[in-house]
Amino acid sequence: MTSILDLCAAVPIRSFAPEAVLLAEGKKSGLLYVLVEGQVEILKRHFQINTVSDPGAIFGEISVLLDIPHMATVRAITPCRAHIIEDAQAFLRSHNELTLDLAKLLAQRLVGITSYLAEVKSEYEDQKDHLDMVHLIVETMSHEQRRKRPLPDDDDDFDA
Repeated sequence: MTSILDLCAAVPIRSFAPEAVLLAEGKKSGLLYVLVEGQVEILKRHFQINTVSDPGAIFGEISVLLDIPHMATVRAITPCRAHIIEDAQAFLRSHNELTLDLAKLLAQRLVGITSYLAEVKSEYEDQKDHLDMVHLIVETMSHEQRRKRPLPDDDDDFDA
């Protein structure tokens, strides 16, 4: 099986200093990044939601696939190097193995967040007043095949 880094061998690599922003929340870049080395943080509204240092980690995929602005900021914590894919749509179309791996990754994330929200809903089932939003999110994630309305913006009460 070919690794993501192997598939990107011919793709240019860019270096980033600590604090450098690879992707900015709310902006549309059309870029896809594949981490070679270093550590980045994922920020949503300036709140760190994750750190990533796995070589082969992909960033910008949701924005590229859905043609929407980035849902989070990706910023270097340490000096980093990453492949930068400028025509990400064409790259994904021509690399079926990578696209399948990406689909699996996104499906794993969806299962994880759906399971988490279902646990929250179950745990706080008796406190109906503030869980209406959780119920709505779980229902939407479980049944909606194609988004027919815009993604929540910064004024909404939840992060998508």
